[in-house]
Amino acid sequence: MPSFHNGSVEIAYLDEGEGDPIVLVHGFASSKNMNWIYPGWVSTLTKAGRRVIALDHRGHGESTKLYDPEDYHIGTMAGDVSGLMDHLNIERADMMGYSMGGRITAYLAERSPERLGKAILGGIGMGLIEDIGRPGENVAEALEAASLDDVTDPVGRTFRTFADQTRSDRRALAACMRGSRRLMTREEAAAITVPTLIAVGTTDDIAGSASRLADVIPGSQVLDIPNRDHMRAVGDRVYKDGVLEFLAMRP
Repeated sequence: MPSFHNGSVEIAYLDEGEGDPIVLVHGFASSKNMNWIYPGWVSTLTKAGRRVIALDHRGHGESTKLYDPEDYHIGTMAGDVSGLMDHLNIERADMMGYSMGGRITAYLAERSPERLGKAILGGIGMGLIEDIGRPGENVAEALEAASLDDVTDPVGRTFRTFADQTRSDRRALAACMRGSRRLMTREEAAAITVPTLIAVGTTDDIAGSASRLADVIPGSQVLDIPNRDHMRAVGDRVYKDGVLEFLAMRP
């Protein structure tokens, strides 16, 4: 798997297919494989004629593991994404992020709109700017617990189980959770001008309301993923079809 260095941090990535580029930005405790390859996103997008780029965030997958929360600020992680685009000589691309990856995508859409064609915010709704049931210290503590039996918080148990299943570095993930928990302000979200799709499962109790976020981001569209929660929405057919339709729309 190819990689590049952003400063001292090695970032693993994939680069497949030909055509207009789209950068995929995975969620917390996931990876490029778990979020995008296994659910069929890479094959779906390459078959649709797109060049697909996806990275493993610092602390995740095959990338460098770091244990200081200061190394995981959203701006720093967004810098890994734009650094990968620079490494591949990609001036501008569409971008899709899921959950934490949606936060990073929104950050870049607001701070560096010249780098994005379209933005897809998956698994993140009003939780982008309001503290609505989002993972936090409860998840960090669950990741650091000696065993799953010691975790009583239901959200913490969900993420601890997922981290155990993927054999992730739980200490690095705990640092990431503590360092990346920056909310976007309403004013920042309202300043996003790139065409934006907000895609959230209708039973997702972590993301927050997609329609309320759409009221904040000018001209944004909503894609409801029926009967899917935060974890199960990722590979849903409705999600894929809606994203392909959105990407095919001309400005």
